[in-house]
Amino acid sequence: MILNNADTTTAFKKRVEQDGFAVVPSCLDEATVEHLSKQFDGTRHPERNLLSVPSVRTLAISRPVREIVEAVLGPECFAVRGIFFNKTRSSNWKVVWHQDLTIAVRERANVSGFGPWTMKAGILHVQPPQEVMSDLLAIRLHLDESGIDNGPLRIIAGSHRKGRLSTEQIGNWNKETSVTCTVPKGGALVMRPLLLHASSSCAIPKSRRVIHLEFAAAELPHGLDWHDRVSAEQPDFHP
Repeated sequence: MILNNADTTTAFKKRVEQDGFAVVPSCLDEATVEHLSKQFDGTRHPERNLLSVPSVRTLAISRPVREIVEAVLGPECFAVRGIFFNKTRSSNWKVVWHQDLTIAVRERANVSGFGPWTMKAGILHVQPPQEVMSDLLAIRLHLDESGIDNGPLRIIAGSHRKGRLSTEQIGNWNKETSVTCTVPKGGALVMRPLLLHASSSCAIPKSRRVIHLEFAAAELPHGLDWHDRVSAEQPDFHP
């Protein structure tokens, strides 16, 4: 097991709730990493809508991933979005301090508290109320080592507990308290989307491939539907 016993699971959940993140050094086995690395090779560009890829849907219901996510969200949770990130020699970007504020939905609806609406890679996205984002959990699965020299994620522990922040609040936050999250190949970084995070460009450009999966444990209100939904009970892909 990735999380050994009830005490470990409880401590893990408490740490994620308090700090907004946790690093799991060993999550995916070598065979899984090798299989995914062949499909998402070092030349592949970042892409959205990853839950339409069968291997990623399988990953989202795999025992190691479910064990980690269920420790925080419970057994009824389900995957709602997948994104592939890759920093390469030709795509070596810097990400400024920000929070993740959008979700992917099937159809637009005039619902109070939801907006603005945008299209990303042909998929409808919207900023939901703070309470929806607060309940989500992301797990970033690393196909390469994320070390100091290749643009690892930096976070500010506990910042998610302040809710949605304005641009001014983010700019004024003391970044000296930030934590650099290095993650081994096959490891995972679990984080709340509202956690303040950023990343630098790679000092030595090389692949830093990450499969980013987001999970929810509740349906959206007012008849809105998640664009994708992959649960342990419904693993099959129906476009």
